[in-house]
Amino acid sequence: MILNISGRTDIVAFYSKWLKNRFKEGYVDVRNPFYRSIISRIYFKDVDGIVFCTKNPANLLSLIDDVTIPSIYHITLTPYRKDIEPNVPPKGKIIEIIKKLSKKVGKDKIWIRYDPVFINDTYKLDYHIKNFDRMCELLDGYTQKIIISFLDIYQNVRYNMSYLRPKTLTEKDYELIGKNFSNSAKKHGMTVQTCAEKHNLEEYGFKVSDCVTKEVAAILTGKNKFKTWTARKNKCKCVSMVDIGDYNTCNHMCRYCYANYNEASVKENIKNHDPSSSLLIGRVSKNDTIKIRTKS
Repeated sequence: MILNISGRTDIVAFYSKWLKNRFKEGYVDVRNPFYRSIISRIYFKDVDGIVFCTKNPANLLSLIDDVTIPSIYHITLTPYRKDIEPNVPPKGKIIEIIKKLSKKVGKDKIWIRYDPVFINDTYKLDYHIKNFDRMCELLDGYTQKIIISFLDIYQNVRYNMSYLRPKTLTEKDYELIGKNFSNSAKKHGMTVQTCAEKHNLEEYGFKVSDCVTKEVAAILTGKNKFKTWTARKNKCKCVSMVDIGDYNTCNHMCRYCYANYNEASVKENIKNHDPSSSLLIGRVSKNDTIKIRTKS
């Protein structure tokens, strides 16, 4: 079993005390997002690997001392400001933390996500090209892999169109992104890839691969037993992972996020978080059914 911590919320940034407690207790409970009275109980002894996903890796510097399970670290680093990412720390600060984390775990475990890419009157194509190149320069020697994706029109994206104001990318835009991003990455000893994108940019030097493939999982865990998880209309073929997060709980409040789709719920859920609970939000009640999640 591989855990995703987390695609649904930034546990590292906002709930690291809770996560430390869960590692100490040896298990974590996760509500089914569609059938809320059903809870999966996961024992960490059954976990083969972890994919940490965060926009603010500061807490990882101390958190990973409590983690003995093989892990990789997906860190999202984009050039957007407070109008798009209201509560994400300054990017220069994040880069310095990435460098420290890289020295601690090794640059092969640090994967940067430049995600999502979109353009508007503020964040123009030249802005992305310049910032991507600068990011590669600053992280030279600290990572080997960058993954990019383009803006998807989720429910929250439609709600936030007045903030995002995205323009449709033309074939020429894709060409310029492909050529410039590929050159910047290569210049600094990195690969750049897309995952499950219609425009995969392979013709400009991008790798075309899924984020966490069977091969990646095998290298990470030393085991070759993982099933493929198909998603995004069968375009994504990453290995199956178990996400221990919950929707509408991330306080970054990014305007493009698919996992936050009700701001009032986010605020209420944050109030109902208890670091001592086995659940991320709230507590197990007598009406809940707990099912042990076995190894997979």
